[in-house]
Amino acid sequence: MILRNCNFKSIFLVICLCIGLAASIAQPVIYSTQNSKAIKYFEEAQLNIALKPDVAIEKLKKAIEKDNNFIEAHAFLGDLLADDAQYAKAIDEYKECFLINPNFMPDYYFYAGSLELKLGRYADAKGHLQQYVSSKSSNHKKNDEAELKIKCCDFALNAMQHPVHFNPVNIGPEINSQYDEYFPSITADDQTFLFTRRLPMTNRDPRMGNSFQEDFYYSNKENGKWTQSRSIGTNINTQANEGAPCLSVDGQFLFFVVCPEIDGYGLDRRGYGSCDIFVAQKTATGWSKPHNLGPPVNSKNWESQPSFSSDGKTLYFVRAVLTGNGVGQGDIYTSEVDDKGKWSNPVKLSNKINTPYNEESVFIHPDNQTLYFASNGHVGMGGTDIYMSKRQPDGEWGDPVNLGYPINTFNNENSLLVDSKGKLAYFASNRAGGYGGQDIYTFEVDSQFRPENVTYFKGKVYDSRTKKPLEASIELIDLATSKTAITSSSNPMNGEFLVCLPANKNYALNVSRTGYLFYSENFALKEVKDISKPFLMDVPLQPIDTGLTVKLNNIFFETNKYDLKEESKTELQKLITFLTTNPTLKIELGGHTDNVGDKKANNVLSQNRAKSVYDYLIGNGISQERLSFRGYGDSKPVKPNDTPENRQMNRRTEFKVTSK
Repeated sequence: MILRNCNFKSIFLVICLCIGLAASIAQPVIYSTQNSKAIKYFEEAQLNIALKPDVAIEKLKKAIEKDNNFIEAHAFLGDLLADDAQYAKAIDEYKECFLINPNFMPDYYFYAGSLELKLGRYADAKGHLQQYVSSKSSNHKKNDEAELKIKCCDFALNAMQHPVHFNPVNIGPEINSQYDEYFPSITADDQTFLFTRRLPMTNRDPRMGNSFQEDFYYSNKENGKWTQSRSIGTNINTQANEGAPCLSVDGQFLFFVVCPEIDGYGLDRRGYGSCDIFVAQKTATGWSKPHNLGPPVNSKNWESQPSFSSDGKTLYFVRAVLTGNGVGQGDIYTSEVDDKGKWSNPVKLSNKINTPYNEESVFIHPDNQTLYFASNGHVGMGGTDIYMSKRQPDGEWGDPVNLGYPINTFNNENSLLVDSKGKLAYFASNRAGGYGGQDIYTFEVDSQFRPENVTYFKGKVYDSRTKKPLEASIELIDLATSKTAITSSSNPMNGEFLVCLPANKNYALNVSRTGYLFYSENFALKEVKDISKPFLMDVPLQPIDTGLTVKLNNIFFETNKYDLKEESKTELQKLITFLTTNPTLKIELGGHTDNVGDKKANNVLSQNRAKSVYDYLIGNGISQERLSFRGYGDSKPVKPNDTPENRQMNRRTEFKVTSK
């Protein structure tokens, strides 16, 4: 695992500086060779290291030809080769040093082991790293890094003996092309696929430097197949580079990254630092003009790789501090947006996730319980590996789990996306057999790395009278905790919405809009065995008017009792908010039963249930003058009492507007 802060020529640069200093004060320099020509070539290499490293390499090779036991020349050449990414040749030079003098600068055991780990030579790497640790170096940071790398060697050797299931398949020419495709994103209903494509530019503004640009492309699924991908449009794609896209689960919001190279490109995309996160909203004609999220999410540092949670309010992203050498190590942060669109101060995830090294490519699954990310700071295969962490009952993240070999290798892996069903993962690779450059591949996720089961609720909100689409607030509450699990809204243009429903929980749903009666529903998923079929249901909202009735689907009682169950409190609070927002409204609370049992007893039960709600509202500040209650028994069924399902629908609590 070669980390960002590991500079292989740094140690010999120090040697060179010391040699130069000694020469400047007329002190003799003592080398391991007395061959004058070898020394001459070595010192010429020093003079060329900064501006002509290739020349320096050739000079060192000539020095070694003159004296193969010239240990400083082998070490210096190894450093330059490592810095030039010629890792195998660098290792050979370090090994020559060990043969000449095993005690020559123990740090070289660390460098050799690090390079061997980078190449997947795990047994050799472990041996050299252990030799470094045994040298008792006083460099505590490097000692800790060596210990981590030894653990990586042990992990990798074991992982290769126990590979996980991995059969990547190219997603096809509809998505992939002769160019590079990467950073995929997908909606929860598996109908829209978005990704980055790297294209050559012939008319690029010369101030922008590179002769290529990154744009977003998308594809829709029709009859189970992806359509030919096309550009997302000029409101998003520009001459600048757009990167790391993230679609919200409903496809209504697009978060992405811009790293301005010149002052905003005249596109009103000025930033606060190195790279910033922007957002755009889907409209009837395409995407809105994107805007910078601004502080406190964006800062003078580097913000990138956003992932927006299915709860509709939490953004995960990577922030790295800018240093004199560029972008430093990244950490994963979160920020929450309130109902006024204001973002909270970002909070760094705990050290269960973040390490002193680099974390990147964060992805929060639509279950809102499973986090995937890449890191070179946890025990892994040697490069940047992909990990999974599960949210614990106390809300904290659990210990990360490495996705295993051969998903992870000694190379750098990142940018994993897992679909809402948790069965298919997507990633980018330039492996042989593709269409050109990096292609996007998919593979079936091993069962041990899958997220929690998720389904979704999809539909359209509209005016019940005019059928006109409506923008409305959508809230999903976990009935067990009474906490809001998801906040969302329907599209203002077409009224469409999509919210995820993590399984094994029961939810209350409320859809609301000013001037309308709210809509109540519930989803009991705790005992559902098959969640493969999503909930498809349109939501008609009724404009507030006298005589209209709302069924309170999330008011619960024990069988034949009228004590309100605890999970009813969420719906009752929603009703209190509604009445507070509409202070002139008067309502009647009505209780209803099915026709099973004694009619008189049913009338009394329905009366008592309606009164329980009445009492609760009064106890929470609603004026008695605005409320009345009545028990209807089985006199007003909404369905024939001929099936268990129909009888359940007839057992209900409602409110009716008596005056507005």
